[in-house]
Order: sequence, then structure tokens, then C-alpha cells
Amino acid sequence: STLTLSRTSASPTPRPKVHENGVACKDPAAVVAEDFLFGGLDKPGGKTSKRFGFTANQVQIPGLNTLGESHVHLDVVPGGVFPVHYHPRAAETALVLEGSVYFGFVSSYPDNKLYAKVLRKGDVFAVPQGLVHFLYNNGTAPATLYASLSSQNPGLVLLGNSLFAGALPDDLVAKTLLTDAHTVQTIKANFRRS
Repeated sequence: STLTLSRTSASPTPRPKVHENGVACKDPAAVVAEDFLFGGLDKPGGKTSKRFGFTANQVQIPGLNTLGESHVHLDVVPGGVFPVHYHPRAAETALVLEGSVYFGFVSSYPDNKLYAKVLRKGDVFAVPQGLVHFLYNNGTAPATLYASLSSQNPGLVLLGNSLFAGALPDDLVAKTLLTDAHTVQTIKANFRRS
């Protein structure tokens, strides 16, 4: 079944709604076609990153609750990036709907091999679970992508934020990046700006 459905109780005291993965389950009699639909991929919207030049909109399809997947609609301005990141609990497949992007991932240590391509409308690129990846709109037109992830809770770790916006000590970050504390402090200042 694509929906986890709650059962109603005949007792006079109502039971709390059942939730799976943070989403309320529905009574089977209340399921409708709209539970399996998401409209609006043709319209930009969602969470905007002015710093990086993208908009991300989580695609909510209630009928897929508990099936172990999630979806995202991305719009990326020319010159914009979805910065280097990884999903600890999911593989990702991205489809370019409009425009073109440079998209890729880096294999695990010690090889650290770059697998990247310029993707155009209609191209799909897959990233194995847990690997560092990125996308960069190196074209002259806006790009739109649809990404599918193999987990309902894929997680998102932005490497730059982890190193420079968090609470890691400057000397630790400097040693990790084979640089000095002054350089780390300069970069951290960029992450504190809005």
C-alpha cells in the first residue's frame, strides 16, 4: 500500500492520529487522487538561497509516505550553485527540465575521483548514497531540475557550512584544510554575512 492508513476507534475517547515519518496517516476511506499528485513544477518557488543562487521546493506527495523516497524541484540562476554537499541516507537522481548545469560527484577516499558532466534538458545524472556532489549553472539561462532521493529523510550536509558556519575551532579547520587560522577566519566571516 502506498499510504499508511490509521484505523478509527469505536471508543468514545478519540485516539491521537497515527504518524509515519512525521506525516499524518489517513483513513482509507478518505484517500483521494490528490494524495498522489503534485502540481506546480512549472512555477518557481520554495526556499531561496540568495547567496548561492538557487530555489529549492520539496515536492510533497502524501501518497508516497513510508515508501522511502523524497523529491525536490530546483531552480538555479545563471552562475548559481547548489554547493558541495552530501545526503548521508540517500542516493540521488537528478533530471534537467530546462537549461544546462555542470553536475557531478567525487568518489570516496583515497581515490577522490571526479565524475561530472554538463547536463542539458532531458539528461539524468545519478549520485550514489553518501557521496559529495554539486551542481553549477555554468550556462546563460536559468536551469530547472527535478531530483529524486532514495529516502524519505535523506539528510543534507553542506560542507562549507559544516566547516565555516559551525562551531569547529579555527585551528582544527586550518589543519584540516592545510592552511592557517587567519585564512579560516576570513572565510568564516563570509559565512556570517547574510
